[in-house]
Amino acid sequence: MSSHTEENVRSKLLERVPAEHVEVVDESDGCGAKFSVLIVAKAFEGVPLLERHRMVNKALENELKEIHALSIKARTPAQQERIQSK
Repeated sequence: MSSHTEENVRSKLLERVPAEHVEVVDESDGCGAKFSVLIVAKAFEGVPLLERHRMVNKALENELKEIHALSIKARTPAQQERIQSK
């Protein structure tokens, strides 16, 4: 069992990635081994999706030693605004 929680993962991302918005959902029924992340950051502007995912993975490098699955949605503020306005 992992010691990671939604708040733990969220706070690590906010410490390490200059994000405007971060949502983390534990999808592992509380064992802390599977998370989905939505991260919105101006730092992603002009950055390819694969590189955005690498940035998130790097920010959670130590945590990923115990987390078995991580689903990432890494968006710019403009992308998030377009999705929310649909």
